[in-house]
Amino acid sequence: MTRIIAGEFRGRRLAVPADTTRPTSDRVREAVFSMIGSRADLEDMRVADLYAGTGALGLEAVSRGAESAVLVEADRRAAKVVRENIAVCQAQRRVRVVERTVESFLAAVAGPFDLVLIDPPYDVSSDDVAAVLRLLMPALADGAWVLLERGTRGAAVDLPPGLESVADKKYGDSMVRLLRRVDSFA
Repeated sequence: MTRIIAGEFRGRRLAVPADTTRPTSDRVREAVFSMIGSRADLEDMRVADLYAGTGALGLEAVSRGAESAVLVEADRRAAKVVRENIAVCQAQRRVRVVERTVESFLAAVAGPFDLVLIDPPYDVSSDDVAAVLRLLMPALADGAWVLLERGTRGAAVDLPPGLESVADKKYGDSMVRLLRRVDSFA
């Protein structure tokens, strides 16, 4: 069972698409938001949840005070479940779903985002994730935060100029990296 851990939507149970996603566990989500919360205030942040899956990460951010969230999911079945989860949280005014690939979303998005949550399927290559980070740079606000979750068995992801690693934590088979935009990338 996946549920919202804290904030306005606390305790709401979220549906999980059968066989199409690997939801971030409640334990890892709690750790992720503790990691972010100890460094930044979520209040009024504009959030993008790339590879949304169930939408749990983006909904958790809004539940904890983020102004808005865009949840990007290419899989039609998963996007349908994300919409259902948004309705369960009654968050339609603050959260929207974009049913596209992450790459096509980033090619067209204006941004800026203050927090971007990236939890791709573990079989997405490190090179592909590095390419997504490069595409993401123009959509990041100055000082924006990026949270990257990967499998511990995958190769390290090369960071583009302008992003620095602030913290790395391992939780079971998940590796979480908190990144920060440190320059005025153009």
